[in-house]
Amino acid sequence: MSEASVEEPGDPQAGGRRRLSGVWRWVLPAWATLTLLLCFNQQFNLRFFVDFTALDTEYYWALVATLVPLAFVIYPVKRGLHVDRVPWYDALLFLVTTALTLSMALTARDSAASGWEYSASSVAPWWAMWGAVALWIVVLEALRRAGGTALLVIMAIFSAYPMFASLVPAPFGSASVPLLDTAAFHVFSRESVLGVPMRAFAEIVIGFLVFGTALQFTGAGTFFIDFAFTLCGRYRGGAAKVAVFSSGLLGSMSGSVISNVLTTGAMTIPAMKRTGFRATTAGAIEACASTGAVLAPPVMGATAFVMAEFLDVPYSTVALAAAVPAVLYFFALFMQVDCHAGRHSMVGLPQEEMPRLSTVLREGWYYVFVIVLLVFLLLVMKRENWAPWLATGLLLVLNQLFSRHRWGWGDVVRFLEANGRVFVELAAILAGIGLLVGAFSLTGLTGTLTTALLHVAGESPMLLMLMGALTSFVLGMGMTITACYIFLAVLLAPSLVEVGLDPLAVHMFVMYWGMVSFITPPVALAAVAASSLARAPMIATGFEAMKIGAIIYFVPFLFVMNPSMVLQGDLSLLPLHLVTAVVGIVLVCGGLQGFQPGVGDLRRTGFLEWPLRAALVVGGLMFAAPGGGMMPLTPVQMTALAAAVAVPALLVARVLCRRGVPAAA
Repeated sequence: MSEASVEEPGDPQAGGRRRLSGVWRWVLPAWATLTLLLCFNQQFNLRFFVDFTALDTEYYWALVATLVPLAFVIYPVKRGLHVDRVPWYDALLFLVTTALTLSMALTARDSAASGWEYSASSVAPWWAMWGAVALWIVVLEALRRAGGTALLVIMAIFSAYPMFASLVPAPFGSASVPLLDTAAFHVFSRESVLGVPMRAFAEIVIGFLVFGTALQFTGAGTFFIDFAFTLCGRYRGGAAKVAVFSSGLLGSMSGSVISNVLTTGAMTIPAMKRTGFRATTAGAIEACASTGAVLAPPVMGATAFVMAEFLDVPYSTVALAAAVPAVLYFFALFMQVDCHAGRHSMVGLPQEEMPRLSTVLREGWYYVFVIVLLVFLLLVMKRENWAPWLATGLLLVLNQLFSRHRWGWGDVVRFLEANGRVFVELAAILAGIGLLVGAFSLTGLTGTLTTALLHVAGESPMLLMLMGALTSFVLGMGMTITACYIFLAVLLAPSLVEVGLDPLAVHMFVMYWGMVSFITPPVALAAVAASSLARAPMIATGFEAMKIGAIIYFVPFLFVMNPSMVLQGDLSLLPLHLVTAVVGIVLVCGGLQGFQPGVGDLRRTGFLEWPLRAALVVGGLMFAAPGGGMMPLTPVQMTALAAAVAVPALLVARVLCRRGVPAAA
């Protein structure tokens, strides 16, 4: 989920990880098993420990103790160094971090009862105070290894901010907090290391990580791709539509962008190239589809669960809110593919290459059944803590009873290893970025920043959104999406809410713009992964992905300006806004690709091609933009203005295309 992705079976070195051997080879699955037992005990109240009920804080620290120390085992101190063995200093860090985190779990009751987080220097034992300092340092190092140096620098500066806050000029300064008190708050409170990110991970995210891994290890990727082939393969640009559909299905279950690209792209990219798509276009389509899948319910990514915790709403509320924007995004991808295929006179895949729908459903019906169960438990029963565990259990049982993917003991061990790697990566990242939230909670900086941002923006919602979009994009280039979201949820979101925007729409806006970096150069991680499969230039694939996924840059503004698109506020205008958004998307895609459905190839319009394409894009954006609210025009006025721009362009293009002038090559 999120960037902490479910890796492919047999790919233990993905992301610079070590290839474990010897006793360390068995530590990872053993610790993963212990983690799962702790989660089962907490979520289902199984009482593995007789006559003992764990506090939430004890449970959180127990998870940290089983996962974060393993970051020093899995990730070398420097990428490429000691990839086949664990050196003595990493083994020592593993033991020290385990001892520190276990001591925090064992003293959690005393800490809560005595208020160590606020008065550690007077009531906590000396070893606990200095242990908190040491734990602060090792959490930052675990964050560096799992999340990168850029993330370390940002979190180290902000986590230490309370100690030198008095040196910071107004309005961002405050009273400084001594080293030991700062460390005590980071470690003993529920606002920092054990803050919103780690609590979301411990309560909900970890179950969906297991579900995503189980789907991949039971062969769900093949089922989703075959299912997409039966539905979309025979139509114009069929191979690309299969990529969009299958990536959307698989990614919405696993919640991982890069894993999704590598899983579905291995089959869809060669098929696209074989049917006439250029390598850069094939890679770009797969990158855009895999990125959008993480924004689609029911599972989405880890960031969505953290969002639910921040907003203090059920995850089902976030999942439902994401549905309409996700549908619009994938509709736009389908239209981009269809227009591109129409412009280049592409056809669907041969019928003999299409699997039979009856065969596909007969072999993979239980995936559909399990997904329906998951959605039912999430949206109807509201059992979001239990839903992924029950769905995973049913999937594994059915897989053993009916599937050709039936597991042996080796598969079980690999499943545990894969889960362990994902758990460790995400736990190390979330524990580290929790320090940011803790620092702002300790100093009260959030309220100060909200006031300052409102002053700078003149309380203009549009200017604040543009500032947020740019900041999200820049941070997304150097930080994980979850870290980027948390940073802006603390710093920017309160300002947007303060000017009257819907809180859920604001947080979705921040998440969407954090995802933009996956398909936008210079980083464009999804495009990089797809370009390697397509054997295409990385930068060219990234710019093509920007063009194909262009709607992702506009959708966030649409649902912030009209919260009904995320099922908030007045829903009476939702049908109208959906219709105008769909019309707008069709026009924008036609303008971007140079082929308008119902009109034809715009190259036939000669020297008017580019002016007409520009008019279609502008008119489409005006159709999609809701009137009213912060917009200066009412919905009727906005629609009329959009029609005044787009309709003449369509009529002129249709007349010129009907003349039969051959399109330029």
